[in-house]
Amino acid sequence: MTDQSNNISAPRLWLVLARAYGSIVSYIEGAITGQGLGLSDFMVLEVLLHKGPLTISVIGEKVLLASASMTSAIDRLEKRGLVVRRSCNSDRRIRLVELTCEGKGFIAEIYARHEKDLEQVTAGLSTEERRTMYEGLKKIGLAAKVAIPTQKEVEHKDLA
Repeated sequence: MTDQSNNISAPRLWLVLARAYGSIVSYIEGAITGQGLGLSDFMVLEVLLHKGPLTISVIGEKVLLASASMTSAIDRLEKRGLVVRRSCNSDRRIRLVELTCEGKGFIAEIYARHEKDLEQVTAGLSTEERRTMYEGLKKIGLAAKVAIPTQKEVEHKDLA
């Protein structure tokens, strides 16, 4: 787990990161479902609140949901009157999803609570600890992204 110089091993770091992530997700999901939303619906509303009208595929990329899941989420939110689908003025083939006035008010209120919940969970961290975690997690994420083999590399390895 650790070596004699008190360095934390990569597997130990991964375990702590995974457990922390799981605990935070459980906490946030509980708070969000208490507001009558599922996590995927919340993520869709949140991205529309901060980015404005977007296509379903762009929303899916931002919230990391598959196309079928995105369509289901948009359908649910549209039925509740929180979002609408509109044709793009410049290209009628493009359909944009945007918040309704009711949707904007609804997610703004829930997001404000969400921010407070996250602040409460991270209240034990100093400004420097937050900065260190942010920078370290960003480095890990970028290193993992670079390490993921491309489809071409996988196919080439299979042929070898």
